[in-house]
Amino acid sequence: MADTPIAAGHGPAAFPSVRTPPIGRMKLRRDFLAANAGVRVPMPPFVLLVKRTDLGLPRAGFTVSKKVGNSVVRNRARRRLREAARLTMPELAVPSADHVFIARQQDAELPFEELLAITRKALEKAHRRLDAAP
Repeated sequence: MADTPIAAGHGPAAFPSVRTPPIGRMKLRRDFLAANAGVRVPMPPFVLLVKRTDLGLPRAGFTVSKKVGNSVVRNRARRRLREAARLTMPELAVPSADHVFIARQQDAELPFEELLAITRKALEKAHRRLDAAP
């Protein structure tokens, strides 16, 4: 197994693991519902909700509706969002805020590099909107 080559552009070799500051995980329903009162940043592959908290650590939560597809499709969408958040949130997350990523149905498979770019743009927008909010 260890000697199995990884196809170009896929797997861990394409996106090396980098030690990043910890990002908390949201798991309680009440935290997801509370984030709905925050800033909403709609993007084509997902909607990002961001709400400031008193926890000091940025947290991320992920949700995928059954409208997106069957369990295989939903789990794949969740895994891709989780990885995009893991790579972008350490540098762009709003400090002391909850970030909820709500996956949307996609017609075609979105390249991961494009998903990363969209995630960066969404986090930057959320940061600007939270700073402008009273």
